[in-house]
Amino acid sequence: MEEATNEAGSVDRCIACGGLWFDRLEDKAQIRFAEAIDTGDAKVGATFNKIDRISCPKCPNTPLTRMVDNDQPHIWFEACPSCNGRFFDAGEFRDLSDKSLSDFFRSFSAKDRGA
Repeated sequence: MEEATNEAGSVDRCIACGGLWFDRLEDKAQIRFAEAIDTGDAKVGATFNKIDRISCPKCPNTPLTRMVDNDQPHIWFEACPSCNGRFFDAGEFRDLSDKSLSDFFRSFSAKDRGA
């Protein structure tokens, strides 16, 4: 991991895959810097997103839990049940920060269906 630093602080970025690790609630503070810190290749991130057995980098031997963003259900990320950290594969955090009009309607439609 390497540090990606900006005025909101720093986050950990994987040198191998470009994924981002956020300590508890760091992702909320960093969302406006998504373009600057999520510099990994989204295609590489999509490949790594298929791996669903990942251990927390902060809590030894604690498996991360796959989560789905409520507003953008196509975004899957991993969260630690112990320290509440979150891991986003390369490109996912940029996508999360760029909530488009189509995402809004997709979310609205899902709520109408009771999803």
